[in-house]
Amino acid sequence: MIPVRSYEGKDVAVFGLGRSGIAAARALLAGKARVFAWDDNEAARKAATEAGVPLADLNHRDWQTFAALVVSPGIPVSHPEPHRIIKMAKMVNVPVLGDIELFAREVAALKPADRPTIIGVTGTNGKSTTTALIGHILKTAGMDVRVGGNIGIGVLDLERLHGAAVYVLELSSYQLELARSLRCNVAVMLNISADHLERHGGMKGYVAAKSRIFLNQNAEDTAVIGVDDPRSQTVCTLISADGLQRVVPISSEYGLGRGVSVLGGWLSESGQGFVDEPHDISGAATLPGRHNHQNAAAAFAACRAIGLEAGEIIEGVKSFNGLPHRLQTVGEVSGVRFVNDSKATNAQAAEQALLAYPGSYWIAGGRPKEEGIDALVDLLPSVRKAYLIGEATDAFATTIGDRVQHAKCRTLEIAVQAAFEDARASGIEAPVILFSPACASFDQFKDYEDRGRAFQALTADLARRQRIRETA
Repeated sequence: MIPVRSYEGKDVAVFGLGRSGIAAARALLAGKARVFAWDDNEAARKAATEAGVPLADLNHRDWQTFAALVVSPGIPVSHPEPHRIIKMAKMVNVPVLGDIELFAREVAALKPADRPTIIGVTGTNGKSTTTALIGHILKTAGMDVRVGGNIGIGVLDLERLHGAAVYVLELSSYQLELARSLRCNVAVMLNISADHLERHGGMKGYVAAKSRIFLNQNAEDTAVIGVDDPRSQTVCTLISADGLQRVVPISSEYGLGRGVSVLGGWLSESGQGFVDEPHDISGAATLPGRHNHQNAAAAFAACRAIGLEAGEIIEGVKSFNGLPHRLQTVGEVSGVRFVNDSKATNAQAAEQALLAYPGSYWIAGGRPKEEGIDALVDLLPSVRKAYLIGEATDAFATTIGDRVQHAKCRTLEIAVQAAFEDARASGIEAPVILFSPACASFDQFKDYEDRGRAFQALTADLARRQRIRETA
């Protein structure tokens, strides 16, 4: 745990008692603040009590005594409208903070020699894989690295701060919008596409929130920015023009005269008139597809920025085990391969999966995002058949039309069985069933992880039944 000492002896309200909220409350308590924590959800309050967090109904408190309000990332700050707790705080000028801001203030309070190195990673897609990949590379290189933030462990639950440590943090737009003091020694922005627009008042607000990762950087720091989409290209141009930090463009679509690119499985580093000898990363089995090659380019650039040699970075890339629910092979049944990409909660993520596995039997659907799957229309001819589930079933069927054969399965269980039967009967070599929903999970599942585990369990059950049939 990282104690938050900046509010010692002061009253602090904490609202939202999920993972980050409980961690923030415990860190404030460890720093001797007086914590008043609340969540409208009874189960969340029970979990907080079990974690030793004192509860107080903030709806009935005198807000004049609070030095700050700390909110979980899921609490709307400004759009589509501020949460009532935010309104209550602003009525009496109580500052609203998040856990990343608390972490940043603790880092800033240290002497320069005692401050850790901070690598922040954001982007619409690929954040978790890139964050985990950077952490893995640094660990294999023998560095003292802690990985957390929006992935795995909440930032304030990470091990104590010290100058030899490297903190690799996944940062969502929700977290960044409340981060004012954070300085990333290396700030990575992978890409920007439409997502969470209602939370940020549109694309302009979303881009602004993501771009806060570069806030407070100076000439000693590095910005690693993807240039494979127009919005990120614009951000890269603007940040480069400001000239406040070193900028390293990354790409998996273009050969770059300056930056890091991966083309055809070969990673190249270029800049200041030189092009390094390319490195073959095509054997990195857990990083399939162009989007994962962009993730690898970002990780390479970030690790180079803090002094690692190219060779040790490539070793780490090749030994990376990958993350669950992200183009994860979860089984093979009677020659049919099952790929779990449950983390693909929007069309942009599913696009990368379809590009990585052309000719797949595609299971998609759930609770649709506003943009639907219109962006995938050009890729539909590469799909052998689509199996539609959840609330998106009818809407996706309308979009698909007669572009590709499809079935309205409604549930994941029916879709898995139907896709398996079709794939097995196809006669093609090594067919792939690709579960890349392009939707949120909340219509039928708790979250994308719950959804991915369900797909994995269905795959395992199918394998068990097939073994019984084949041995009978």
